[in-house]
Amino acid sequence: MRLAPPFEPLGQQITIALPGAQVVFTTRRGGHSSGPYGSLNLGRLTDDSSELVERNRQRVEDGLGVRLAYVRQVHGSDVIRLERIDAPLQEADGQATTLGGIAPTVLVADCLPIALAGDGAVAMLHAGWRGLAGGVIDEGVAAMRELGARGPLHAAIGPGAGPCCYEVGDEVRAVFEASAHRGANLDLKAIARARLEQAGIEVTSDVKLCTMCAPELFFSHRRDHGVTGRQAGIVWRT
Repeated sequence: MRLAPPFEPLGQQITIALPGAQVVFTTRRGGHSSGPYGSLNLGRLTDDSSELVERNRQRVEDGLGVRLAYVRQVHGSDVIRLERIDAPLQEADGQATTLGGIAPTVLVADCLPIALAGDGAVAMLHAGWRGLAGGVIDEGVAAMRELGARGPLHAAIGPGAGPCCYEVGDEVRAVFEASAHRGANLDLKAIARARLEQAGIEVTSDVKLCTMCAPELFFSHRRDHGVTGRQAGIVWRT
């Protein structure tokens, strides 16, 4: 797995340090599941063994030394403010927190995991085309500011469907500016970078890996016709 700085390998996973935070984007490697879910499937809402998913989740927590906090993702733009370690599961597509020892987490299999960090707060966003169109990045930045992050914010974009592979219909392309089109394909990462910049993010790092291109590294809902696992985007305060 070749990674360009500032991204680095962390065992079989991917990591990047942001100001006051650490980010990990998991791959499909290093877990207990098999078949189309092999091997580090973190998604409960799959046909994988629930016992193996829990073992995979525990393996990630133990390896990172933080508690993962999940949401029930709905391809929307809501970003919750995580204020309790024992908060109940909520419907949202992002989490922001100032708490230490807990890691906002999203699950993906082509959508983009996007981490935000700065000034004592972190956030993790689940950004597919619906979330990007609905303003999940603006909501994430607003949550960070509401939690007291007044200084510069930095972002990291994890693995997701790339413009090389992500073909969409006319109705989806019509939602976005022409600069995001690559023929019949859509460049989710270019859209995300532009919207992060518009939202005032000072530095954005993109791992530039396509989930659809790399079956040995990543789960992909589109490539695998829905029978696949989920990898994670994880961020926590350091």
